[in-house]
Amino acid sequence: MAVGVASLSGANGLALAQQDYPSRPVRVIVPFAPGGQTDVVARLIAQRLSDKLGKQFYVENAAGAGGNIGVGRAAQAAPDGYTIVFIDSIAFAANPSLYAKVPYDPVADFDAVAIGATTMQVLAVNPSVPARTVQELVALIRAEPGKYSYSSAGVGTGAHLTGELFKSVLKLDMLHVPYGGGGPAIAAAIAGHTQISFGSAAATISQHQEGTLVALAVGGKARLKGLPNVPTFLEAGYDVVCEAMVGLLAPAKTPKDIIALLNKEVAAVVAMPEVRDRLATLGFEVSSPSPEEFGAVLKAELPKWADVIRTAGIKTAQ
Repeated sequence: MAVGVASLSGANGLALAQQDYPSRPVRVIVPFAPGGQTDVVARLIAQRLSDKLGKQFYVENAAGAGGNIGVGRAAQAAPDGYTIVFIDSIAFAANPSLYAKVPYDPVADFDAVAIGATTMQVLAVNPSVPARTVQELVALIRAEPGKYSYSSAGVGTGAHLTGELFKSVLKLDMLHVPYGGGGPAIAAAIAGHTQISFGSAAATISQHQEGTLVALAVGGKARLKGLPNVPTFLEAGYDVVCEAMVGLLAPAKTPKDIIALLNKEVAAVVAMPEVRDRLATLGFEVSSPSPEEFGAVLKAELPKWADVIRTAGIKTAQ
């Protein structure tokens, strides 16, 4: 991540960007199918950027290969500010280790711009499991190695990687059962096909509130507003953090003043009460770091997930 390239270039440059950019529509690549979390966040922000900046920010979905197709397309675009890409930070950082080859270099090909929203994975159990804290669950798993299984949205997803991080940090023996999406994975845990679920905040909050699942821990550095009584893994004493950022990147060497302008405008958009409220209903929370801060966080994700993938021996169909 060329963090230094994303630094502010001074008041004159920013004024020039505000005056001249954008002068035509901006392509916003989403490397996933319509309707998913990244797509919903991207469209929410793109529409308001269009309104604020006077030119259309239009979403182009380029799904496939776990996000690699769309991210690769963005990497090849001209660094002029007229192609930007919204990523899922976990997929972006993990895919170079999950796949034999990806069509982008996560460090060299992009400049960090802004974080649109952040969510986290949630550990939950079927109500029949006699555990109401994550410590109690860990004791159960250790007492009967191999008995317990957890569901995820699929091999290599954020839920799967969080489950494997949890297993690795605590040295647990439990089975991973992948499903074809977050909905089926949550449903499997509700039905008791697996005792444990690692799932998205949006899906798990509603099930916890309805009593069909019991949330035990969240993967953020701080508690989730939608689950205020559920501790983080860190609070429970376990070094497990899994936050997924829907982040905005630009091709490397995009002008600094354009990156600064986009960072400022995205921050203004996600500060709008109606946007914050909509994101909250989706299990997202808002933060507005600088491009440099976002770039540093994203860089740190690369070795973290590479280590999890290597330790667990995770491989995708390629």
